[in-house]
Amino acid sequence: MQRIELPAAAGWILSDLEKAGYEAYIVGGCVRDSLMGNTPKDWDITTSAKPQDVKKIFRNTYDTGIEHGTVSVRFGTEIYEVTTYRVDGNYSDHRRPDAVEFTASLAEDLKRRDFTMNAMAYHPRTGLVDLYGGCRDIEQKRIRAVGDPMERFDEDALRMLRAYRFAARFGFTLDPRTEFAIRRKAPLLANVSRERVQAEMDELLTAPYPGVLRDMAASGLMHEIIPEWDACVGFPQNTPYHCYTVDEHLLHTVEAAPRDRIVRWAALLHDIGKPYTRQTDADGKDHFHGHAEKSAEMADQILRRLKFDNNLRHAVVTLVTEHDRAYPQNDAGMRHLLNRLPDGLYPYLHSLQEADAQGRDPRYLRVSLDELEEIQERYDRIVREKQCVKLSQLAVTGRDLMGIGFSSGREMGQILNLLLEQVLDHPEYNQREVLLSVAGKLREKTGESNG
Repeated sequence: MQRIELPAAAGWILSDLEKAGYEAYIVGGCVRDSLMGNTPKDWDITTSAKPQDVKKIFRNTYDTGIEHGTVSVRFGTEIYEVTTYRVDGNYSDHRRPDAVEFTASLAEDLKRRDFTMNAMAYHPRTGLVDLYGGCRDIEQKRIRAVGDPMERFDEDALRMLRAYRFAARFGFTLDPRTEFAIRRKAPLLANVSRERVQAEMDELLTAPYPGVLRDMAASGLMHEIIPEWDACVGFPQNTPYHCYTVDEHLLHTVEAAPRDRIVRWAALLHDIGKPYTRQTDADGKDHFHGHAEKSAEMADQILRRLKFDNNLRHAVVTLVTEHDRAYPQNDAGMRHLLNRLPDGLYPYLHSLQEADAQGRDPRYLRVSLDELEEIQERYDRIVREKQCVKLSQLAVTGRDLMGIGFSSGREMGQILNLLLEQVLDHPEYNQREVLLSVAGKLREKTGESNG
């Protein structure tokens, strides 16, 4: 018998429910993860006890989803969700059941779940309950819907996106019937809130196997999430540095990028405007002038539509805007770049540019990576030496300027920015006495011009 090591508190909950005369099992993702050798984040419990019975058995409980049969039980600092066996009613909104009905049958409860690998239950004494072949599907690295996949996706359209998210997480492939059903039901994703779509896409993009996006795009789901993607599919790039179509270049860039939310969204969208900016010269060579700005504009629209917070949206749009600019060729150029970027964003830009290089023609990869390594060394030196790249790092402040006769307001702001421009080109100028002297001379010139 396969054995799963349960946390002590989970075992106590099962035992207490049984002592009170009820069935109880751990269920769902914790069973799946345990069988795969992974440590579960949560341990969920399913039981024949009704919610009010659960509340009577345990002292510290919370009504986290009592209308759907879920009560949270606290043991010390740990929280366990205990849910009554249930049968779901109709899903008129293709997202949540209109009503649920409690049942005394574990089999009926497992029957309503999304995928076979999530439809298993376990008890330390009786072992694994696997009515739909979930264990076999895990062994074969396959994601398969429970029962009729058409029905499962008609009930909850988010399950289609979850299928690809699990595939990206575990490196699995979709069962053919399950994938066929997604192709048929993809338009139902319009019934899912953009916030939920965003959350699933975040997890998919930052998973170990984001190349699953290829299959997801073929299924029609990408069209429902990012319809702008359609124009990139199969779009050629007849340039010396590219050997992939736009969509393949974007996916290769995502796969090469570190598993960071900001970088991978920027990787996915950094060239999405290319199909709208192509110009082909007399020699048949393509040019994409202004594609970074167009891609940034489109990325902003896409991220707004998906309800992203302003911080992530601004960071991604900035990376997309900056990704194709010429690399800084000296320290002064790097300081000007750091001045232009929001604080702390350069490492993300560097990661995007490295991934972008790996998504182009491999013949040019070594040269690009060597150049980026030199730029990284330049950045590291500037940071290590605490060279001034922002107004906040100037050796003088507005109060210092007021001390030599400047008035607060527009004039002072202009002088501080002029001083910063000097320091960006000549970091050795960033000394209080030097900058005050320069400021005085600038004031004299300003006075002469006004006279």
